Amino acid sequence: MTSRLFASLVPAALALLGFQPLSAPTAARAADTVSVAAAADLVYCLDDLNAAFKQTRPGVDVKVSAGSSGSFTTQIKNGAPFEVFLSADMSYPRDLVKAGLADEATLTQYAVGRLVLWTNKPAKVDVSKGLGILANPDVVRKLAVANPDHAPYGRAAKEALQHENLWDAVQPRVVLGENIAQAAQFVETRNADAGLVALSLVAAGKMATEGKWQEIPVDFYGKLEQGAVLTSAGAKNPAARAYIDFLRTPEARKIFDKYGFRL
Repeated sequence: MTSRLFASLVPAALALLGFQPLSAPTAARAADTVSVAAAADLVYCLDDLNAAFKQTRPGVDVKVSAGSSGSFTTQIKNGAPFEVFLSADMSYPRDLVKAGLADEATLTQYAVGRLVLWTNKPAKVDVSKGLGILANPDVVRKLAVANPDHAPYGRAAKEALQHENLWDAVQPRVVLGENIAQAAQFVETRNADAGLVALSLVAAGKMATEGKWQEIPVDFYGKLEQGAVLTSAGAKNPAARAYIDFLRTPEARKIFDKYGFRL
């Protein structure tokens, strides 16, 4: 059998066995892509973070999915190929480490989250009065909160309201967002009179000039330690490892601080 005939038969045989050859350009694109699952409170901050990262790694494409940390944890456990996970609650990446699905050595805390009461109807809702303003159903008919079952900021919002003995009173008026960004969207579009949202969403970005907000005392809710980790899916991707290393740099720290992700 000539070498030319052998070369033509091998790909056909592999195809029959179900193997699909990976072209060199496709392989290069896969190696130069980072798949990131990020807590929804990072939606604005990530634009700046990714732009700064790409200056250090030209040609790398960062693909971001934003949502609730609890939901992403479940997806990763079920095989979702996210390579870097940025969570609004450190307990989720730690859970992945315990399950053997993330690299403990890469576990990085990037912030302690802050909760704020925000309104896009400042003439009606005086947020400077704090959570007490929520007791009046004539002033706040709908309150936006992230789902406390899987969104850390939703859990913090519920804890803050319980701290002030308001949860039972406001619960019938609560509008649940699937994540904290959706809860903020309800307020932004005025489908809710006020919302308990992340400081990072209203301190910078497009919402910074909209409405009024008041920070909730941090002792009203459990500490929101936020952290990132390299997953098992990203362990062999140098670009993914470089991304999480970048999150530890002074340049990334400045960007986190700008958006209210303080340590």
